[in-house]
Amino acid sequence: MKEARFYEKLQNNRVQCHLCPHECVIVDGKRGICNARENHDGILYSLIYEQVSSEGVDPIEKKPLYHFYPGSMAYSVGTVGCNLACSFCQNFEISQGSAPTYRMTPQEIIESCINSGCKSIAYTYNEPLIWHEFVFDTATEARKRGISNVLVTNGYINEEPLKALLPVIDALNVDLKSFTDHFYRKLCNGTLSPVLRTIEIAKSSAWVEITTLLIPGQNDSPEEITRLVNWVASLGEETPLHFSRYFPRHTLQAPVTPLEILEKALSIARERLRYVYIGNVPSHSGDNTYCYNCQQPVITRRGFSASPVGLTDTTCSRCGAHIDVIW
Repeated sequence: MKEARFYEKLQNNRVQCHLCPHECVIVDGKRGICNARENHDGILYSLIYEQVSSEGVDPIEKKPLYHFYPGSMAYSVGTVGCNLACSFCQNFEISQGSAPTYRMTPQEIIESCINSGCKSIAYTYNEPLIWHEFVFDTATEARKRGISNVLVTNGYINEEPLKALLPVIDALNVDLKSFTDHFYRKLCNGTLSPVLRTIEIAKSSAWVEITTLLIPGQNDSPEEITRLVNWVASLGEETPLHFSRYFPRHTLQAPVTPLEILEKALSIARERLRYVYIGNVPSHSGDNTYCYNCQQPVITRRGFSASPVGLTDTTCSRCGAHIDVIW
């Protein structure tokens, strides 16, 4: 265990955690909503520091990050727990269950990353923001070794801890689950506005891509998608937006997202954004990157592999437009 950051001591050995918007008040011997931070005698501890449930080498496209070192490999690592409780969670066994963990130090993760030939460390699988102390320590040391750091996150964090972490983070994929507060409260046990604030703040210092899982009847109406797209465009038309296909998982058993819903979302988004993608649909053309000026394919993808086909560095080889990509 390691003493947590971002908490306040209260009377009668209670503490209040200030890491995320839940602002949990925790009595002695109990844990917060994330199930990863526990009060012992009036001191809040992280139970998951140096505790790993999953690790492996993944293509960066799997995060998904399509414009951050395309074609590179990321050393991916996760722990257990989450500060949301999504009924459609794809990794509920580790985010909401009690999966076994084993110890890895920051240095061991960095060495494993280097030995695997990876360009970055991706903090992923469960919610990395509740792993704040460990992510910060690992990312700080990784930066010294020339390794990039990536968060795959729900974005549910308070402003102070977010700003403390961002100086050592190079890229984020934020899971923007819906553009309505009702959806967040009903299906995720959270609220929308903190996630929007996280994205806005992160955009000022790191590369940001956004993923929305489209669930039939829940967040897939053209009206909601239009509002979502307009907001993303307000951040910058270069912000990549991924629409991902839903499959039944955990306790939510809605039907699989029809392909026409995803393609409609793609059409709406391309009116305002340069880079829009369809995920979880193998071999779909919506997985490729196109020049926003002349529509030539500039990066093609098959599975999780990426191949530049129409680029000269960051320039479209046909029309000379600048393509927003980090190599």
